[in-house]
Amino acid sequence: MVTSTEKNHNKHLDLLHDYKIHLIKYIAELEKMDRESEFLKKWNEEIILERKKEIQVIDKILKNMIRF
Repeated sequence: MVTSTEKNHNKHLDLLHDYKIHLIKYIAELEKMDRESEFLKKWNEEIILERKKEIQVIDKILKNMIRF
């Protein structure tokens, strides 16, 4: 039987996974805009790198956490 703490834990892992998916879509949209404009490419370059680092951290967390 799953306890309320375990449900809450799993819920937060799900939210973290949803955020990761959101970041992936966000990066794809920024990269699409980069292909259309050289100005945006320079503008978005650092944002894309930061978000990719965030995704790496989220991946490490998700891989190391136990799901109940």
